[in-house]
Amino acid sequence: MSKVIPIHVMDDFKERSRTVLNDPGQRKNFRGAMDFLQAKRKSQFPDQEEREGLRDLGAAIRRYSLAHLPRLLEQLEQKLTANGVHVHWAETPDQANAIALAIAQRVNARHIVKGKSMVSEEIEFNHAMEAAGIEAFESDMGEYIVQLAGEKPSHIIMPAIHKTKAQIAKLFAEEVPGVAYTEDVDALIQIGRRVLRRKFADADIGLSGVNFCVAETGTLCLVENEGNGRMCTTVPKIHIAITGIEKVVEKLEHVPPLYSLLSRSATGQAVTTYFNLISGPRKPGELDGPEEVHLILLDNGRTQAYADEQLRATLQCIRCGACMNHCPVYARIGGHAYGTTYPGPIGAIISPHLLGLESTYPLAFASTLCGACGEVCPVKIPIPDILVRLRNEAMAQPESEDATLRGSGVARTVAATAVWGVWSQVYSRLGLYKLASWFMSRGRAMSPSEQGAWTRSRTPLVPAPKRLRDLLKDRKS
Repeated sequence: MSKVIPIHVMDDFKERSRTVLNDPGQRKNFRGAMDFLQAKRKSQFPDQEEREGLRDLGAAIRRYSLAHLPRLLEQLEQKLTANGVHVHWAETPDQANAIALAIAQRVNARHIVKGKSMVSEEIEFNHAMEAAGIEAFESDMGEYIVQLAGEKPSHIIMPAIHKTKAQIAKLFAEEVPGVAYTEDVDALIQIGRRVLRRKFADADIGLSGVNFCVAETGTLCLVENEGNGRMCTTVPKIHIAITGIEKVVEKLEHVPPLYSLLSRSATGQAVTTYFNLISGPRKPGELDGPEEVHLILLDNGRTQAYADEQLRATLQCIRCGACMNHCPVYARIGGHAYGTTYPGPIGAIISPHLLGLESTYPLAFASTLCGACGEVCPVKIPIPDILVRLRNEAMAQPESEDATLRGSGVARTVAATAVWGVWSQVYSRLGLYKLASWFMSRGRAMSPSEQGAWTRSRTPLVPAPKRLRDLLKDRKS
C-alpha cells in the first residue's frame, strides 16, 4: 500500500493551484464532473418553491440543534449509554486516535476496515494506526482508490473524482496482485469488491463516520450507497463510530428533511441505497451486529466556531459537497490544491477552526465571492459572509476587538498597514481626497503597467482623465 504524505502547509497553496491550472486534462476532468453533478442536483429540485421550503426547514433544524447543542450532547450520551454504547469525548485529533488505539490494543486488533469517514481523514486515523502496527483499510470504493494511490480524497463525497477510468485501470494493474489491465468499469468494480470482501472477513474492528446523531433515541444514522458501511458496522466484533460534536439533532423526525437535502444535494439521488440506523450492540438472540459499539465525539476546534454567533453557522454543514460542485474556484483547481481535509468553500470556512487561521487564511481569499456556494447550500450557511469575516480576521490588528480567532492578524503586514492607514486618512478628509484625486487624474500616464497579482489576468488600473466632480462642474458651466 502506498504511503500518503499529509498536506497541511498553506505556503504551497498558490503553487499547487498553478500546477492544476497548467494541466488541461485535470481541468477538463473536474469541469466535466462538476457540470454533471450540478445537472443531477438540479434535476432533483424541479420545484423551486418546494426546494426553498425544504432548505428553510433544514436550516431551522440545524440552527435549533446548534442552539441547544450542550443539552443535546448530554442527552445523546445518556441515551447511547443506556443502549449499551460506549461514548468517548476527544478534544484533539491525538486524543481521538489514542481512544481508538486503546480499544484496538485491548482486543489485540491487527486489522481495521473503514467505511467512509471524513472525520477519520481529519484526524489522520490511518497514519496513527499504521504507526502502531495496525492496518486501517478503506472499504469505500473511492477511498480505496485514493488509498491505493497514496493520495488524499479530493472531494468529501466522491474521493476519487479526480481520477479517470484509465488511471484507475493502471493503478489496479500495478497495485493489486493478479489483476490485468482493463478499463471496463464493471470489471474494475468487481476487482475492488473481491479485495474488499476479504478485508471485511478478516477485520477485528469496523470504523465508520456518522451523518446524524439522534439525541432523543440514542441513534447513529449512516448514509451510504455501496453497502460497505453496513458491512463495517455489522461484521467485525467491534464497531467504532467517530464524528464531530456538531452532528447531533434532537429528534428522529428531524432526520428525514436533512436526509432528503443531503442525498439530493450531494449525488442527485432522491434517496441513497442504504440508510443505517444504529442504536446499540448486538442483543441476545440477534444474528448479526457487533459485540461492542463505541462513539468518539470530536471537538478539534469546533467549540471555537460555536462560541461566535456568526461563525457558528459553519457547524450547520451536513457535508453534501454542493458548495464545491458549484464553486468556480474548486471546479478549476480541485480538492488537492487546498491541502486540507475539507476543500472548497466549506473547507475555507471550517479549516481555520480545525487547523488555525495562521495556516489556512489563504483559503478565505481563494474565492470570487460570487455567492454560488451560499445559494446552493441546503441548510443556508452564509458562506460568502463568513469568508469576508475570515478575511477581516486575517488582516485584523492583533489583540483588537476585530481579532477573535486563533491566528487573527496573520496576513497583516507593515506595508499593508501603512497603505490602508494612508487610504483611511485620505478618504476621511475631504480636502485630502480632493487633492489626491486631482493628482491621480492628472498623473494617470504614470500608472504602472505591472500591478502585482491584479495584472496577471486583468488589464492595469488607470485613473479616469477627469474626476466625477470635474465632469459635473463642466456640465453646469
